[in-house]
Amino acid sequence: MKLKLFYTTTFLVLLTVAGTTFAAVAAKKPAAKAEPAGPVKRLYTEEEFHTAVLEEATKMMKKAGSGHLVDFSKELMEKEETIKVKELAIKKEAEELEMSKGDFKKKLVEFQDSQKKFLGCVDEKNAQADKRVSQMVDVISGMKPQNAADVLTVQDPDLSVRILRELDSAKASKIFNLMDKEVSARLQKQFLQMKK
Repeated sequence: MKLKLFYTTTFLVLLTVAGTTFAAVAAKKPAAKAEPAGPVKRLYTEEEFHTAVLEEATKMMKKAGSGHLVDFSKELMEKEETIKVKELAIKKEAEELEMSKGDFKKKLVEFQDSQKKFLGCVDEKNAQADKRVSQMVDVISGMKPQNAADVLTVQDPDLSVRILRELDSAKASKIFNLMDKEVSARLQKQFLQMKK
């Protein structure tokens, strides 16, 4: 900010000096023709204006014998242009960042929606499995222990353990005792781990 103020002040001083020089040169010119009252206005582009000011300032500095001041002024104007270019680049990067930020937010919302759908499917599958287990518990609890042992021996071990866990402990012990010893031992081990 201080550097920009310094450049602006220097530029204004040069502009004032150039304007004074223009006025002094205009005052020394002899009046050849009758000119309209007041100064003639000319329109310059910004680039033409900067070039004219730089040329006039250079002429004035050379007349004053300050070559270093001319170089310094040129350097200041070049640095000001460099700063403008960098400011434009920063502005463009900020706009791109905002666009990327918007895209990220949109993708995040889409991901959260798909995650909710996925979790909804998982919850639905778990609810269906729980319903199936409770139906099997009803069926197995109505069977004789030997028939229940035969059915649970051929079922998926995880399903069998879940069913046995829901049964009355006395009925579950009878079923374990009537199963094949190897199957019974494996299911009891899973049953005990599930109870924890």
